[in-house]
Parts: sequence; C-alpha cells; structure tokens
Amino acid sequence: MKKVAIIVAGGSSVRFGGELPKQFMPLCGKPLMTHTIAKFEKADSIDSILLVVAEDYLAYASENIVDPYSFNKVLKIVAGGKSRRESVLNGLKALPSTTTHVAIHDAARPLVAVTDINSVVQVAQKEKAAILASQAVDTIKQVSGTQIEKTLERTKLFHAQTPQVFEYNLILKAHETFSGDESLITDDASLLELEGFKVSIVESTSANFKVTTQTDFQLAEMILEKDSHV
Repeated sequence: MKKVAIIVAGGSSVRFGGELPKQFMPLCGKPLMTHTIAKFEKADSIDSILLVVAEDYLAYASENIVDPYSFNKVLKIVAGGKSRRESVLNGLKALPSTTTHVAIHDAARPLVAVTDINSVVQVAQKEKAAILASQAVDTIKQVSGTQIEKTLERTKLFHAQTPQVFEYNLILKAHETFSGDESLITDDASLLELEGFKVSIVESTSANFKVTTQTDFQLAEMILEKDSHV
C-alpha cells in the first residue's frame, strides 16, 4: 500500500501580511513549511509527500523549501488552484496510481505530532476516512445576529484539524463529482459528509493550530523553541 501526504500551501496569506506567503516565512530559523514537511518525513505511516503551492512559487518552493533540507519523501511539487478545494484536487490528480490512502494537511499547521499523523492513518485504513480534531473546551453558543438561540452540547463538538486521511479513490471521486455550493466545503471531510459517509474522529494530542495571524506565529515559535530544548 502506498500512503501519500498532500501538504497544501496554495494560499496568498492575505490575513497574515508580509511580502512572502506565511508558509515561506522564517519560523525558528527555517521556513514555516519546512517544519510541517519534517513531521511527515518522520511519520512511518507516510511513504511519499506531494506539495501544492501557488503557481508563482513553484520554483521558489523547490529552491528554498525542498532542496536545502534534503527531504527524501517529497515526490513532486504541483501548482495550486483558485480555491483550496481546487488545489487539493490538483494534488490528488498528480498522485501515482499506486496510491491507496492520502493524508491532506495544511502547510500552516507545523505543530502536528508525528504520533497523531500515524494514528489518523491507522484509523483511516480501517474506516476509510478519518480526521484529526480537538474537542471543544469552551461553551459554544448558536446565535442569530447578536442574539443567542441556544447552547450546544459541548461533548459532541470538535474542532476539525488536519491531517485528514482517506482512501484515495474515495476522496478523489468526491472532489471530482462535487458540483454544489463551494462555501459548504470548509474541509475535505465535508465532501464525504454531504454524501452521508461517516468520517471517524481521532483526537489530537498536540497544539495543532493553524498559523493564521502574527500572534499565532509568535506562539508557534515559542512552542517549537520549547520542544527543541526538551
């Protein structure tokens, strides 16, 4: 069986600011994205890695992300699309026919634990689809405008993360055949949920947040620096 990770970095990071997209900016002395790739390099459950970046950054990613750090598992780098879903689909179409399972991960989540990657892959091999997620700890309110409608049952609420792991043919078909409202697809698991498919949850053991703001970036640096001294 061939298990491939697609690391998606096709965004322009408008909310983050700066000349470079956030995934290429230095984090503890290395481009943020290299920390993410390194986790999948270390994961025994992953055989190969495919990177999806904006078309304008294909050469940049090769010269500054892959080549200097000698990532052995990186199979290829492909151009992303106009949306995250289109970028993921471009990645899926570029995978070898020997692929059996695919782990889709946000490049801007550099803190994912290697053990969590392996756990999600293991569950997906049994259940066909599984995602990493963290249980909600805050009280969640459903609102209309500025008025609370009701309090949701916290024990049933999870924050979806990545990687999200699927049987390759299952998720490829879901992406290729979807023709509905793009706004409904907030992650890859959403495609299967719309078809009534039950996706399994694997609870995260790490601070696997998505680096979106400058504050996130600073927090990620603190965590990585602390981990490097443990």
